[in-house]
Amino acid sequence: MTGDLEKRRDEVEPAPGGGSTELGELIGRLTDDEDMDRETRGRLLGRLAKLLGQNARRAGAAGVARGRWLGDLLVEVAPHIPVRDRETLSAHHNGLTGEALADSLVRVASNATTGVGAAGGALAAVQFTAPPLLLTAPAKLAAETLVVSAIEVKLIAELHEVYGVRVEGSGTVRGRAFVTSWAKQRGINPLEAGSIGSALGTAAKAALRKRMLRVFGRSMSTMGPLLTGAAAGAALNRGATKALAATIRNDLRALAGVPPPLPGEHPRLPSGD
Repeated sequence: MTGDLEKRRDEVEPAPGGGSTELGELIGRLTDDEDMDRETRGRLLGRLAKLLGQNARRAGAAGVARGRWLGDLLVEVAPHIPVRDRETLSAHHNGLTGEALADSLVRVASNATTGVGAAGGALAAVQFTAPPLLLTAPAKLAAETLVVSAIEVKLIAELHEVYGVRVEGSGTVRGRAFVTSWAKQRGINPLEAGSIGSALGTAAKAALRKRMLRVFGRSMSTMGPLLTGAAAGAALNRGATKALAATIRNDLRALAGVPPPLPGEHPRLPSGD
């Protein structure tokens, strides 16, 4: 994953392959922390959906249906998701540290996935009023699925930074490690043999496909009529992101030797460096 913490949106490092430059730029903007209005988010999701529709035809129906296509796309874009180190995260979150900083990261990521669900639902509502456009619905669902997954992968990577569990290696190695962490919903133990590798193993690929299909199924809730889909998609995304973060944080506390906080308590984490 890129270490250029202040990289401009139009300088997102492109992933290899046809059409990947625009794909990387769109994912980079849609996973950004800054507030984004629903109209802008919906417009970017629409551009991403169009790009994914073209890509899906090349992948074939079987790959799309089994989740392999979306999983491969997430692995492809993961090294190019901007991830900030602990010092930069603290600066971007008003000097917060430790559990308070982790809380803030989870809140921002939950708001982002909520916004994606709401934007996807709003697009679906328009489609229900224009039946011919329903043919484009699968691509929009795929776009929402990929963006929500990328936001959660970024959250996991930055939570590792907050808790001082550093994952070393190239952008490709780190990206795959965090995608695997997301798929298995477990924190990464850098000292555990096989936890970080240059390629995903069979079990990790299976977990990734299963996880992508689960998020895709969650995205289907946005296809409800009128704005009921927007509300459902927003609520499901928010709850799922918070639940994932809670699981990962428990693992990272154990790895960092930090006891679970009592209600209202924010213990100081090890300085790491």
